[in-house]
Amino acid sequence: MSTRTVMNDYQFVDGTRLSSVIESLIFASPEPISAERICEIIAKGEENLGLETDAIEPFVEKLNQRYEENGLAFQIDLVGGGYTFATKKRYEPWLSIFQHENAYRKLSQSAIETLAIVAYKQPVTKPEVDDIRGVDSGYILRQLLEKVLIEVSGRLDAPGKPLLYRTTKHFLKHFGINSIEELPKPREIEEILKDDDMAEHRQFLFDRQLELQELREKAEDEDTTATALSLMEAVEHIDEEEVPDLDEYTAKELQLDEDQDEEEERETADHVGKKEFEPSEQTGKEYESAKKEEE
Repeated sequence: MSTRTVMNDYQFVDGTRLSSVIESLIFASPEPISAERICEIIAKGEENLGLETDAIEPFVEKLNQRYEENGLAFQIDLVGGGYTFATKKRYEPWLSIFQHENAYRKLSQSAIETLAIVAYKQPVTKPEVDDIRGVDSGYILRQLLEKVLIEVSGRLDAPGKPLLYRTTKHFLKHFGINSIEELPKPREIEEILKDDDMAEHRQFLFDRQLELQELREKAEDEDTTATALSLMEAVEHIDEEEVPDLDEYTAKELQLDEDQDEEEERETADHVGKKEFEPSEQTGKEYESAKKEEE
């Protein structure tokens, strides 16, 4: 198909425009869809059209121009060898929090380290990954396989025939790149890390990680916190008059209290002694009777 046909936008019998068909296929595809696949699907509906793969890119450019002229927030990007819809770069500040939170839920720090080794050293074996990280990476590699970020590409021609790992097309989509060649070089990474904007970015991620950690700890300690609050409320309801404050007593008042206690103890002792030695009325009569008998 010529560029002239692209500019005029082919119209099907039912009035549908070719650009709209391409747009709908890209929008409906759950994964980036290649130009070959788009041409294959369109050929099934219109065999005589003769749409070639190199004609898809001009249509995509025309669609993106239309989105830009109408001030829309999205565009069509080429990612992982296929076309997909994505929000424009200028809207990143409003989407950063959402994206960072999702990134933390998806990949751990260990997984990111292992994935970086596979991406830059692929194809690579597990022993090679273990040697670089200094720890066993079997569990992390299985996680990355489950997330379809890496895949087995074969076996190394060496004793034991260890498996070889490489990244997948889903890896390209996950990080928004079209090929492995678009990964930043080690020298570029050092320059990025030295950049002030990158420092703010790292601080942002660190703060978000702390907030999430605090939320998890708060949820775990919920029962303990509730018990502590109940105890504090109970203490607050105690009548302060029932618990005397010794700090309010002066030394003189404390001495008076001690003297009063000693006085009460002496009175009690005298009363008990008087009771023990005071003769009763019956004892007096017995004494007089015994005296008369002696006489």
